[in-house]
Amino acid sequence: MFKFAAALAIGLALSPSWQGREDVRNECIHRCIVSPTWADPEVQRQEIVSLEREAARAIQQNSGTFFRRVYSEDYAGTLSHGQQVNRAQWVDAVESPSVKRESFNASDINVRIYQDMAIATCLWSSQFTINGQRYSTQFRAIHVYINTPRGWHVVSGQATNLPPGVQQPL
Repeated sequence: MFKFAAALAIGLALSPSWQGREDVRNECIHRCIVSPTWADPEVQRQEIVSLEREAARAIQQNSGTFFRRVYSEDYAGTLSHGQQVNRAQWVDAVESPSVKRESFNASDINVRIYQDMAIATCLWSSQFTINGQRYSTQFRAIHVYINTPRGWHVVSGQATNLPPGVQQPL
């Protein structure tokens, strides 16, 4: 309760200097009152696990809508073969009509929370067809999330293709 009172006092003391900076004031209120950093870490962890699973569903359905909503505008990623991509390039890859995904699953999801940042790692397993040729592959993926006033957003990601001897049964 003392932290809340202190944050409120500071906010009131500084409020005249925030005229014209409504966005900064609103973010401060959100961080201190609406979504304090002392929020239940298990709830935050489960939210990110859900986002990872939702991302897998979006990839399977060749839908970029999820990524436009959750991936930040300045997203920087690296595909399994080393190609660097921004958000638009990632969405294009997900929506590519040349890839027909039979399945795409996220499993072994681990999340670590560090205040307003989180690191998620998972195993992506995929079966798909390109130009009539059927493939199955597994990747280890890592995503860096930042907690913003509008929720968790992915700012960076990387996928690493697992060699056949290391892959787990699909």
